Amino acid sequence: MNVRIIATRGCSHCHNLERELKDLAVVYEVLFVEDHPEIVQRYNIRHSPNLVVDEEVVFRRQPTEGELRALFNRN
Repeated sequence: MNVRIIATRGCSHCHNLERELKDLAVVYEVLFVEDHPEIVQRYNIRHSPNLVVDEEVVFRRQPTEGELRALFNRN
């Protein structure tokens, strides 16, 4: 499973999303739109953060802990 957070460097929610993914033991990478402008167009990025799983945007906002648990089937 390929998990990516796509965010701006100033995203105030990114740190929370990273913490929640770590708590769920999900391996992920962070891509900043400032460093990867091509992903803005590729994923039609308008807001930050975005969670991409296996090349599909699954959240275009900060998901709740429950939503993340359901997505990754973790209790």
